[in-house]
Amino acid sequence: MKLRFGIIAGIFLAIFTLYPQMKMLYLRGDDWHGHYAYNDIDEVAYASYVRALIDGRPRKNDPYTGRDESPETPQPESLFSIQFAAPYTIAIPARILGIGTPWAMTLAGAFAGFFAALAVFWLIGRLTGDSWFAMAASLVVFCFGSLAAGEGAIGEILFDGFSYPYFPGFRRYIPAMGFPAFFAMCGFVWMMLRESDRQEPDAEARPSVTAESDEAEKINRESHERHETNRNSKIEDRKSSIPRLIYGFLATACFAYTVYSYFYIWTTAAAWLGCLIVVWLIERPKDVRGNLKALAGLAAAWAAVLIPYAYLLSNRSHTMDDVQLLVYTRMPDLFRVPEYISFAVLILLIIGLATKVIEMKDRSTLFALSLSLVPIAVFNQQVITGRSLQPIHYQVFIGNYVALLALMVTVGLLLKPRLRTNAFLPKAVFAAVSVLAIFWGFVECHYTVRVLDDANIERDKALPVARRLEELAKSEPDPHRTTVLSFDGIFADDMPSVAPQNVLWARHQHVFAGLSWQESKERYYQYLYYANVDEKGLDYLLKNDFVSMIALFGWGRHTDRLSSEATPLTYGEIAEEIRKYAEYVRNFSAKDAANPKISYVIVPSTGDINVLNLDRWYKRDNGEGIGNYIIYKVDPL
Repeated sequence: MKLRFGIIAGIFLAIFTLYPQMKMLYLRGDDWHGHYAYNDIDEVAYASYVRALIDGRPRKNDPYTGRDESPETPQPESLFSIQFAAPYTIAIPARILGIGTPWAMTLAGAFAGFFAALAVFWLIGRLTGDSWFAMAASLVVFCFGSLAAGEGAIGEILFDGFSYPYFPGFRRYIPAMGFPAFFAMCGFVWMMLRESDRQEPDAEARPSVTAESDEAEKINRESHERHETNRNSKIEDRKSSIPRLIYGFLATACFAYTVYSYFYIWTTAAAWLGCLIVVWLIERPKDVRGNLKALAGLAAAWAAVLIPYAYLLSNRSHTMDDVQLLVYTRMPDLFRVPEYISFAVLILLIIGLATKVIEMKDRSTLFALSLSLVPIAVFNQQVITGRSLQPIHYQVFIGNYVALLALMVTVGLLLKPRLRTNAFLPKAVFAAVSVLAIFWGFVECHYTVRVLDDANIERDKALPVARRLEELAKSEPDPHRTTVLSFDGIFADDMPSVAPQNVLWARHQHVFAGLSWQESKERYYQYLYYANVDEKGLDYLLKNDFVSMIALFGWGRHTDRLSSEATPLTYGEIAEEIRKYAEYVRNFSAKDAANPKISYVIVPSTGDINVLNLDRWYKRDNGEGIGNYIIYKVDPL
């Protein structure tokens, strides 16, 4: 293999991950304040957690409320504290090098894209032995990832759909940071299988015994041959066990990283190992001393990795269960784009077997078959377990890429005889495929990145406000417990990623463990009250604004995308929520105003924000204008 081809693929993936940032620089020009461009609105929560770790806060922290783990105030586990490996990978170097969160997030995406592409190149290169094909395959896997999920630009190009999301696999840091580990894990397992798969002694090569031989000499010779065969086999076992153990250890280390990085990646990895063991048992049941033994050992090691994970999960916050939308069902799910690709791969494998291009018992064929079964397995595991957990995440964040990987591995195996010829035509074809993949990558960037252009511009415009809050925090004894009320929703959601203070309410606040679900709702009530929203205003929001729906009813009520059992809000539910809000407003007191105590208020300078209710409980100073915002220092009356 020629590594430079993998580096080329990695560079293009790094460019694609940096495209949103370059777009922001182009749009902002000399007015750019230094913020990172997010690829997905959920990245603000991940960035806020990274910021907290860079600041040296404990693993169990809540940047949106400032409630961190301490002996006096123990905190439950959250999605972030359990999936800690990826954010620490970003935060530790950033803290050592003195890099802020914006640059840490930007560079993390680029590194994830580069090394993920390199890992796929290495895996497919090892399987096929052709660097040109491996480069093309690596680019196809990632550049067509959105298309393989039935998402991205294709919806707007061909239909009246919405171009979203942008390169879903590289949402930072989930699932981006887990991608290189996942594909490297696949490569290490393949190397382990290659080391384990030894040829049986060829019976025809053994010396024959003539009829004229003496019977005693025949017995002695056969005994000697068996002894030599056993001795040589033991020597070979010892020789091969060392690299086999090394590859198994590396595969386990990669699996462990995915376990403590992203749920949907590690469960996909576990499903793949299960598929691999099953196909090996069916096709090569006598391979007990070789691959089956190695796979069994690998399964045991991976199970051991999950023991601490299970302990952390048992200490999770109840709010975490509210967010996850677990559905109890045994209905099969066979109509998703990654599964269609898997079915196509199975057809290609059947054609290859029928034409004798590949052999079923070949380990490379079994490897490809196991990969093709993974999307079908993860989308239908509920048939056995009875539980389905937001399968859209498998479709968008990992199953689509595994399906494409299975496709490219299978195509590579079918073309392997031609690859060995080292002819010009295959190279030209693979170069053309690479160019096509790169072209489509830029198409995805063009259509999907612009969806968040306005939000990214507003975030960058507000960055000086966050920097001012950071300066003000230096004079505060405990800035993490200092609360900011922002009447700009985008800034409130983004602020903890660039300033140490917490916020009264933000869209992603409830995904952390600092607040119970009821506390989160009451904080939203308080935010609405300070914004002078009355009952009619809340009625309008609950019927037209999905953020309000999420804040008061949780994820999944505004769309059926996350849960198959999602139901729209009823008029009765809306009326009851309005009644509760009205009661909260009527009974609002100084005690409510002090929980939490607000220290700063951020108001857009352009806009009609009525802060009459706020002024009933707090005294504002003259304010400090920064760009399009005004910062007020407030004190309770």
